Amino acid sequence: MSNKPIVGITMGDAAGVGPEIILKSLMNADVYEWCRPLVIGDAKILENAKRVVDGEHLTIQPISDVREGKFRLGNVPCIDLNLLPEDLPLGEVSAVSGDAAYQFLAQAIELAKKGDIQAICTAPLNKEALHLGGHKYPGHTEILAQLTDTKDYAMMLSAPELKVIHVTTHVGLIDAVKQINPDRVYSVIKMAHETLKKAGNEQPKIAVCGINPHAGENGLFGYGEEEEKVIPGVERAANEGIDVQGPLPADTLFFRAVRGDFDIVVAMYHDQGHGPIKVLGLDAGVNITVGLPIIRTSVDHGTAFDIAGKGIADEKSLIEAIRQGVELAPKSFDV
Repeated sequence: MSNKPIVGITMGDAAGVGPEIILKSLMNADVYEWCRPLVIGDAKILENAKRVVDGEHLTIQPISDVREGKFRLGNVPCIDLNLLPEDLPLGEVSAVSGDAAYQFLAQAIELAKKGDIQAICTAPLNKEALHLGGHKYPGHTEILAQLTDTKDYAMMLSAPELKVIHVTTHVGLIDAVKQINPDRVYSVIKMAHETLKKAGNEQPKIAVCGINPHAGENGLFGYGEEEEKVIPGVERAANEGIDVQGPLPADTLFFRAVRGDFDIVVAMYHDQGHGPIKVLGLDAGVNITVGLPIIRTSVDHGTAFDIAGKGIADEKSLIEAIRQGVELAPKSFDV
């Protein structure tokens, strides 16, 4: 029995860069210092990916049970669901790869719920392929929520200089404003507070974005959305002793957070939070779903169909996602 957590790495859409960034990551000795990495996907796809990442020295170990895995540098244990054709075209949207991406994640969730793995780290999927495969979800986060019966959750993006958590994510802007309400704002602030506390920050400093330019500027912009939808949630959290400020103008808030004034920013909608993180670099950000009963981290980039199979995809975001998954994982377990 090892004291290192087992991190289940889902292959995502196998027609994208997932298989190759997984193998590149598992050539990094640091990963094995942190954890016992386990791929959940398709072993023959990994065999194909070896050729494009100079990974011929790697041994792909197909297994059906976590306990069969040999966790050492150079050996890649893979829970092999065997769902894909060996000649799967790279860089193309397909129902078969979309369905497989869903099945890889569903298997990982079952393993995490049973305690066989301590964290899930997801390679990217393609939403169009996912839908073609019969799974009508906006993305990973919503699948994770449904399959763990989680009602209250949020997307957090983490980069070395900035952390952002979202009140709304994959909805249009008009719908996002409709969905924002004091209870949701309070809930996301509380999740941010608890997540950073678990990571060792005893009193995290939290800042909340406004919805409108200049956070409404006392009614000059918008129709009182800050007063109606945001301020009551902020006040409720502050009254519980959480160190939170807002709503603050988003155009200066992210600069202040990167400077160190705040530990995390609560963004109101998808692009308000994603834009600043991605300006810092697509290989720097990690996507973390908070509020789940299991740990899940992910790369913060897509399937990159345009470069799939070329061996040039950057694995840094996946390595960082694995590292952060280990940080958040339970410290005691039985496997």
